Amino acid sequence: MPVFTTDSLPKRSALILYGSETGTAQDVAEEVGQMLVRLHFATKVVEMNSVDIDSLAQVSIVVFVASTTGQGDLPANGQTFWKSLLRRRLSATYLADIHFSTFGLGDSSYPKFNWAVRKLHKRLLQLGAYELFPRGEADAQHPEGADGDFIPWLSNLRRHLLEVPEYATGLPPILDDELLEPEWLLELVEGSKQSGVLLHSTVSASAISGTRQDSLSRATNGTIPGSGGATDAGSLPPAELLPIPGSLTVTVERNERVTPMDHWQDVRSLSLSSAFPVEYSPGDVLTIFPKNFPEDVEQFISLLGWEDVADRPVRFAPTRSSNLSHDQPPIPHLVPDLTLRNLLTHHLDINAIPRRSFFSLIAHFTNEEAHKERLLEFTKPEYLDELYDYTTRPRRSHLEVLQEFQSVKVPWTWAARLIPALKGRQFSIASGGCKKISSQESAPARFELLVAIVRYRTVIRSTRRGVCTRYIASLQPGARINILLRKGGLGVSKTEMSRPVVMVAPGTGVAPMRSMLWERLQWFKDAPESENAASTNGHASSQAVVGKSVLFFGCRNEEADYFYRDEWEYLERQMDLEVYAAFSRDQRSKIYVQDLIRQQAELVYQLLHEQSGLVYICGSSGKMPQAVREALIEVFQGRGGIDRPGAEAYLLKMEKEGRYKQETW
Repeated sequence: MPVFTTDSLPKRSALILYGSETGTAQDVAEEVGQMLVRLHFATKVVEMNSVDIDSLAQVSIVVFVASTTGQGDLPANGQTFWKSLLRRRLSATYLADIHFSTFGLGDSSYPKFNWAVRKLHKRLLQLGAYELFPRGEADAQHPEGADGDFIPWLSNLRRHLLEVPEYATGLPPILDDELLEPEWLLELVEGSKQSGVLLHSTVSASAISGTRQDSLSRATNGTIPGSGGATDAGSLPPAELLPIPGSLTVTVERNERVTPMDHWQDVRSLSLSSAFPVEYSPGDVLTIFPKNFPEDVEQFISLLGWEDVADRPVRFAPTRSSNLSHDQPPIPHLVPDLTLRNLLTHHLDINAIPRRSFFSLIAHFTNEEAHKERLLEFTKPEYLDELYDYTTRPRRSHLEVLQEFQSVKVPWTWAARLIPALKGRQFSIASGGCKKISSQESAPARFELLVAIVRYRTVIRSTRRGVCTRYIASLQPGARINILLRKGGLGVSKTEMSRPVVMVAPGTGVAPMRSMLWERLQWFKDAPESENAASTNGHASSQAVVGKSVLFFGCRNEEADYFYRDEWEYLERQMDLEVYAAFSRDQRSKIYVQDLIRQQAELVYQLLHEQSGLVYICGSSGKMPQAVREALIEVFQGRGGIDRPGAEAYLLKMEKEGRYKQETW
């Protein structure tokens, strides 16, 4: 099969820089890069932090792709780059030689929708950069997902670059039916033998002792939690630690289901301990990196006919050089003794929902015309709704697409080009105050999480499972994993402890609120005795140093998923706390957190308007954040005697002052 290479490209180049938290912005950036390669740009796609701003002038065009995190911030892998743009010594013409465009990914349920890319775009213009094409913005609430905004923007950018003489080469674009050569391919390690590494038959069983397997089997009636009914620990992902730069090794102390077995959702209380003292604050997050299950990896290998090479040592090898000096393998940090099998197990997201580019690629590797025609349909902008209905709506995975199109046989050397890298998933920390201290003397730090195990049905026959939460459900006490600890977007500070807070948190969104309440109690206990001496009981004295706390919690059933109920009762006796719970399914008419806010309008108005308190909103994105916002507007209207524009203006004022904070997912 002919493969197009870039060895004889014209001397012009494109740099695509991404700031990505969950990997979506990186995927979008890769697709922009592929489009530019087809327009004869020598192209590199890298994270923002890997580039010095002084090097931007070395390329013809720069495209920035950024998601928004926290309270309108760039992701962690774009923060260093962003700070370099804010240096005061930079003149108004510092980036005058840069031709750029930007694309943002956001969620319109957030008040600061696409804030990160907007402020990045504005700063580039302030420094004299030339906008070659208008900014694009994707909204996760779009009926067809982010692609509903991205695909039209990408098509228009391509058309612009072809039509404007400044960027045109006179060469025809590389057609979609020409296969682009990847920058990196896998190759066998010289001197390896067929029997070099037999990871699939040894690692899972050897990583877990016989004693642990026996106790696990007894505790679960012979099945492994989260493994789909597996009856031996050898069917679990291997236990070795992933090589994650800057990571912290933690041990699983507890992994317990906190919802009844007959409840529709499995929610876990997870406790992790570290051998080293670690400081963190309410709102901070842990990133857990999942692994694929052996049965899925075996199916994937079998579908593509990779059995003969699956367990032989491999490595990444560059296929061509680049003059941009950003060359690195697609997965820079790999497990030792790399084989195709453990690449698929530890590093490639075979169960992710495929993007449009996946269908474009695999269409090159089938000899069945009907299959090829159907796959190519999914790549066309006019069939975007069909692609969404086939992939995103039913949550169909790469593995399942290949099961349906079994004529597709991609060479194993293309594995990392075929499947995107496994990304870590972030979870808000639920522990604070005394809950941050482990009961183990050898493990001074503890992290607690509240995790809903993703498991549901769609039109596809087999049950849908979350890649990361399925892995989390399989973790047993004693297991060790590498995690990342990151600052969250809530920005909870001890300097604000005297101010009242209103917390709104349906479901597992209550995790950071629990952390905050235990932390506020600890702040009170740590305060000098003189500050607390004026009062005679714990409740009243807590008001002296810690403002009033109000929690609006929502769940389906009081008896099934009222998380931390006993703790709320204890905390209400220790501090100035009021908890209001909405149980949406315990009565005929549904009650939600926004209804409780309206019921307690006077209390909410006093705390937020009269006492300049803070509001925190955490939980699932979608309708909830907007419904809560609407309820707050009604509170300010009704109790403050102001019109709707005035109420909305007050909410905007709260946002600017950092008193309205939202963290949803």
